[in-house]
Amino acid sequence: MSASGGTKAIVAALAANLAIAVAKFVAFLFSGSSSMLAESVHSLADSGNQGLLLLGGKKAQREATPQHPFGYGRERYIYAFLVSIVLFSVGGMFAVYEGYEKIKHPHAIEAWYWPVGVLVFAIIAESFSFRTAIRESNETRGSLSWTQFVRRAKAPELPVVLLEDLGALIGLVLALAGVGLALGTGNGVWDGIGTLCIGILLIVIAIVLAAETKSLLLGEAAGTDQVDKIKAAVVDGHTVTGVIHMRTLHLGPEELLVAAKIAVQHDDTAAEVANAINAAESRIREAVPIARVIYLEPDIYNAAAAAAGVNPAKALGGTPDGTPGATPAGPPADGTPGDAPDTPADPTESGH
Repeated sequence: MSASGGTKAIVAALAANLAIAVAKFVAFLFSGSSSMLAESVHSLADSGNQGLLLLGGKKAQREATPQHPFGYGRERYIYAFLVSIVLFSVGGMFAVYEGYEKIKHPHAIEAWYWPVGVLVFAIIAESFSFRTAIRESNETRGSLSWTQFVRRAKAPELPVVLLEDLGALIGLVLALAGVGLALGTGNGVWDGIGTLCIGILLIVIAIVLAAETKSLLLGEAAGTDQVDKIKAAVVDGHTVTGVIHMRTLHLGPEELLVAAKIAVQHDDTAAEVANAINAAESRIREAVPIARVIYLEPDIYNAAAAAAGVNPAKALGGTPDGTPGATPAGPPADGTPGDAPDTPADPTESGH
């Protein structure tokens, strides 16, 4: 996993959650607080989630094989999706069940100083973990808002850690409020209500993570700024005169596939076109380094049809002398809907 994958943030969160999980479970044993039990399971689930993210990052580094020619970059998306499932089932559903049982059968909290002390310690530890995640995210977030960053980030680790840490901090506050109200009123129902709120919070976060990661698994295009850089890099003004249409796809957070049909002059030789394509590929990789797999298909530029306004960059179906040719009877062999130029409807926006 690259540095942009947030390895430092994951390790910081893992260390914090393991220490907090042990402390919370000890506090539960001494106090009998259901909020503490729910929070200890929550921290244990978070620790497992960070382990899954690290495992996914390791597996994604494997070399491509004949069976998987584009590599294993999407392993990171798969393991991030597993995190949302674990957070929903182990963290959220358990807390909801435990809160429901505590509301039905409340009992007083014993040795109150254990849960209060552990919760204060956990808030401090989680705050350090959250601060690390924020610092790591700010290195790649740029001018995006936090909501935009979570929705558009191609590396899933940092959004996952950010949401987990945010949920953990809110959950700790809810647990502290539940324990405090239970102690202040002498009614253990408040402890159960706090536990129930923690469960609902975790389920909401898990659903958000699942929705965002699902979009990455389905395959997302490059960002608009990257698409603009690629299009500018393709055209050399001589042999390559325009981009007819282009599609991009993230094979992984740091791996981009680029496929484009480009316009060339009809009297260019095969050697000239081949050299122009090789040069265009080099320019693309220089402009957007994560463009690892590039396919450029040349097509003939028709000056007469272009002058007639069919397409300023390229018009298909023409003959070398500029006269219109026959319109193909069916769709092109590459499966595209036609050789129309790219339009603003091109799915280059990267929101999940």
